[in-house]
Amino acid sequence: MHPVAGGGVPLGLGGPKMQRIMLLNPKGGCGKTTIATSLSSYYASAGHETALVDYDSQGSSTRWLELRCGDLPTIHGVAAYRTTPGVTRTWLMRLPPDVSRVVVDTAAGLSATQIPDMTQRADTIVVPVLPSRIDIDAARDFLEVLARSPALRDGTRRVAVVGNRLRGNRRPVRELKAFLAAQQFPFIASLRESSNYERAAELGVGIHDLDSARAQTDRDQWRPLLAWLESGRLGAAVGAGGVTSALG
Repeated sequence: MHPVAGGGVPLGLGGPKMQRIMLLNPKGGCGKTTIATSLSSYYASAGHETALVDYDSQGSSTRWLELRCGDLPTIHGVAAYRTTPGVTRTWLMRLPPDVSRVVVDTAAGLSATQIPDMTQRADTIVVPVLPSRIDIDAARDFLEVLARSPALRDGTRRVAVVGNRLRGNRRPVRELKAFLAAQQFPFIASLRESSNYERAAELGVGIHDLDSARAQTDRDQWRPLLAWLESGRLGAAVGAGGVTSALG
């Protein structure tokens, strides 16, 4: 975890080059943290000033940062679920002023009334879904709620879905792919179930940091997701004072 020194900007304020990417799905266990940590590590290694914001009270992303070797590119951590006596939340949620990529790991169990508020805090939303009937049914309900979110009406926020932890071409995988392909949001990537993600998590690194040839397939599966993320609008329009509200 790397604290913000001096006069960083409040979390939720950023310049036009900041992209705020949120992993969002109220269903627990769908892999939000796995994708958020690998994505953060990828951006940091690519030379972007990167922040990882952890809204999940389990603190999995925060613990992953604590495992991260100090020789690796810095990722600025924000444990958004924490409260500290005597310290304002505005101060706790500050970022360095040069951060250009903010990756947000959200909690499970968000209610339909909380989702619109969360969507206001992102430029891009990625929804991971697992290949099971329970996960598909939960995703169907969630995507319907998400589509009605007021934050999506002006077309400035993008949403995509990702199939996660897929194993071969079994019937649950085929059913998930068919379901995701039929949604109004684009289905942009399929990520396999792989022990490489467990290994990366134990080392405090991302899937792209593993130099093993065994991880090449996993890295290749990320290409469509990374290309889609970088193909869109980077950050919201600049408002008065050169900053715009983002992740309150």
